[in-house]
Amino acid sequence: MATVYDLKSRFQDLLRPIVRALARAGITANQVTLAALALSVLAGLAIALWPAAGLPLALLPLVLFLRMALNAIDGMLAREHHQQSALGAVLNELGDVVSDLALYLPFALVPGVSPVAVVGLCLLAVIGEMTGVVGVQIGASRRYDGPLGKSDRAVLFGTLGLLLGIGLAGPVFANWVLAVALLPAALTIFNRARKALAEVREGRP
Repeated sequence: MATVYDLKSRFQDLLRPIVRALARAGITANQVTLAALALSVLAGLAIALWPAAGLPLALLPLVLFLRMALNAIDGMLAREHHQQSALGAVLNELGDVVSDLALYLPFALVPGVSPVAVVGLCLLAVIGEMTGVVGVQIGASRRYDGPLGKSDRAVLFGTLGLLLGIGLAGPVFANWVLAVALLPAALTIFNRARKALAEVREGRP
């Protein structure tokens, strides 16, 4: 099943000149990872502090795009400029989960939006990322299968934030979208576990 993650290689090609410039300037992958985390926390804090205001929600797509770019850049710096490290791997995985929670949990404070649906979707997202990492633990690759991976969640919440922020949609619409999204979020967990187990079985003699 195709996901937004499948466009990653094309996006990386566009970012490669920026990555080279950052490497020449001495910027490290871990610094970029922490910058993405800080951006996410600040943007989520703005939504949490002013949940009834439109601007923090409307700016969410821009924040998510910048975060996506930073996440791609830190990976490219690590792989293509010999900056891979154990600390970087830890920061990358934990940073993604913390950033997701920082950006999406504040939706539960937006007037009229269902806290149960928001928290439920965030919980499934965390379990999904954990399932992807568990693939490595059992001898498979880190699984990024969809249909609702990190990039797809960004599109979902970014679109909702924009529509809510500029008044083109209300909480009732948001609640329906969030409720429907619970199914692909759960399916993502199942797909990642199934693909990881299949990969391990195929790798055995």
